[in-house]
Amino acid sequence: MKTTIYNATIVNEGRQFIGSVIIEDELITDIIEGAVTDLDDTSDDQMQIDATGLYLFPGVIDTHVHFREPGLTHKADIESESRTAAAGGVTSYMEMPNTLPPTTTLERLEEKFQLAQEKSRVNYSFFFGASKENVELLKELDSSRVPGVKVFMGSSTGNMVIDDDDVMWNIFANSPLRIVAHCEEDYIIRQNIEQFKRKYKGQNDFPVRYHSRIRSVEACYEASNRAVRLARKTGARLHIAHISSARELDLLLPPNEGSSLNKKTVTGEACIAHLMFSTEDYDQLGTKIKCNPSVKTPEDKQALRDALCSGLIDIVATDHAPHLLSEKEGGALKAMSGMPLIQYSLVSMLEMCDDGCFPIERIPQLMSHNPADLYCIDRRGFIRKGYYADLVLVDPNANWAVSEERNFTKCGWTPMEDHTFKWKVVRTFVNGNTVYLNGSISDGVRGKELVYKP
Repeated sequence: MKTTIYNATIVNEGRQFIGSVIIEDELITDIIEGAVTDLDDTSDDQMQIDATGLYLFPGVIDTHVHFREPGLTHKADIESESRTAAAGGVTSYMEMPNTLPPTTTLERLEEKFQLAQEKSRVNYSFFFGASKENVELLKELDSSRVPGVKVFMGSSTGNMVIDDDDVMWNIFANSPLRIVAHCEEDYIIRQNIEQFKRKYKGQNDFPVRYHSRIRSVEACYEASNRAVRLARKTGARLHIAHISSARELDLLLPPNEGSSLNKKTVTGEACIAHLMFSTEDYDQLGTKIKCNPSVKTPEDKQALRDALCSGLIDIVATDHAPHLLSEKEGGALKAMSGMPLIQYSLVSMLEMCDDGCFPIERIPQLMSHNPADLYCIDRRGFIRKGYYADLVLVDPNANWAVSEERNFTKCGWTPMEDHTFKWKVVRTFVNGNTVYLNGSISDGVRGKELVYKP
């Protein structure tokens, strides 16, 4: 099957231009600059898509998601959340290990790959979870299949936190893969909770607006700083997940022109929640924006946005983490942390672009090119000849309200519920196949396992 997408505004590798992309089966076979007025090939096995007025981006690679399978499928699963990803222009994802049971053995890792092969509408991969018991297994991980090792230096869903310094040292010293760290110091969080309990005379929960003071900037910075020190002493490659504060940016290295991102020793990720929300939004959205690490001040949010433009932040992901609304009841302690955002990540970034935060060319850099480079993903993340045709067409003038559209996530809600976006994903291609088109998912399409070539 041959597909021609013509007269799109292509945004790719630092530039934008009017052009056409030719796809044959799974791969991009040609990219033609300039507007097209007449197409020669009109045979039956040729599909032609007029993309006049639309923007064409490489598909988003989301390197940080929680799809909840196995064990937590009452709120999400690989099928439902991969459909949600496709609706947001996300063509590949890397899923975290804090499921039930956690992905801390080679057998459980293989089970996830098998589930995704059967169910996932987009391309997939899975991180391996480090624990006190499995340090020796890290050397057995297949670097062509596994993107990295996840370390929880702070509690989250699944309670995989590692609080033993010797174990942490061994993980950093022995992992052959990049370590992705959730950085919050549990002892600081516990101290903050005790202070609030003394202040509120033993209460077991507090208003959600205090969540950012319990899971504080200090808790994030101290853990991130400890992780950076460990990486430098052991020679480990470290990726700090979901950076949420301006102070943590001091730990990151500026980009090195011309050098491979994969060789960068310390890299950083910002997530949509911390880029779109701040402590000022608690009054309106309450526990819907409760996440770990917590959203921080408006000044922190702005600092993160600035870091996207300067290059201090390397990657934007979602930390897509569905919970039922009933599980979000309570306050700073009892409500579960996490929110479903993958369907709205690309359009949120485009909104920030319209707000003047960064040029539009930075979006594929942060959401497609850099993820592919950091993890050495084979032939994805760029609009290039010979690469897989993972693409997304976006309408820049849709002006649509989230509440009027289908929310694909299984948990059935989003903190974006009353938001109106100017940009809208209209079509998503995975390996040359249309998986999403104008509100509908093609259930016959399946993604492929990501392959890494360090």
